[in-house]
Amino acid sequence: MVSQICNICPRNCNVDRSTKIGFCGMLSEIKVAKAYLHEWEEPCISGTRGSGTVFFTGCNLKCVFCQNYKISQGNFGVSVSSEKLADIFMNLEKSGAHNINLVSPTIFIPKIKEAIIIARNNGLSIPIVYNSNAYENVESLKTLDGLIDIYLPDLKYYSDETAIKYSKAPHYFEYATKAILEMYRQVGNPVFDNDGIMKKGMIIRHLILPGKLDETKEILKWIRDNLPKEIYVSLMGQYTPFYNANKYQELNRRISNKEYKEAIEYFFEIGLENGFVQDDESASESFIPDFDLEGIF
Repeated sequence: MVSQICNICPRNCNVDRSTKIGFCGMLSEIKVAKAYLHEWEEPCISGTRGSGTVFFTGCNLKCVFCQNYKISQGNFGVSVSSEKLADIFMNLEKSGAHNINLVSPTIFIPKIKEAIIIARNNGLSIPIVYNSNAYENVESLKTLDGLIDIYLPDLKYYSDETAIKYSKAPHYFEYATKAILEMYRQVGNPVFDNDGIMKKGMIIRHLILPGKLDETKEILKWIRDNLPKEIYVSLMGQYTPFYNANKYQELNRRISNKEYKEAIEYFFEIGLENGFVQDDESASESFIPDFDLEGIF
């Protein structure tokens, strides 16, 4: 068996994932929990027909409030080859997907790259979306240059203390901001079709956490100071204390209307122009996919 020494992400586990799991909880083989037409992404991603979303098992973060914990930290899913993953992409396109949306792909970059190349060679024509927590190594992202059309990174935390406490992710902001700059280098400013569907570009997502409005403001300032004004930001107010968040008193509540309103006002106050906001109804378990292996077999 070929050695799979893994330093894909900032964990730099340096283990042979052909035989031993990394921090992410995964071997090197791709593991998938669901592939379907997802209607609840940003409007320019989901459009009218849905985003062809592939949910990968495992994650290099350990977020205490993860809504997808069943797959990110619960190991649910089935193993597939790069060839099978390419077939899944093709089937999603045939079903009418506006794009192929790779959710938490980081830990499987080498084999996902293989799958994208196979699918493109077989005629896949819709954009590829890389939907990531942004805890990435820039060198790994560079291997995807020219293969990814749209980057959809989170920018979760500003302070190292918060990142370590809630996601066990030291130096998160440092890694994530470098990754986002590399993503932007690859895809540039947003490009939309005549129906308003994104064909190329980047949307930075930020989930506002209760009591952490100061970090939200620092993140928004970084975006303003380091990226062009054309950049899109999705300012998410749907935080709900999922998974183990209720063990942290400060996280055991939704964000208030006042907090969300202040974040939106600050967004415009500092000169940001393009973005998406969400209403209170999005903070509901009804918007979480049922991870049932749909679209895999």
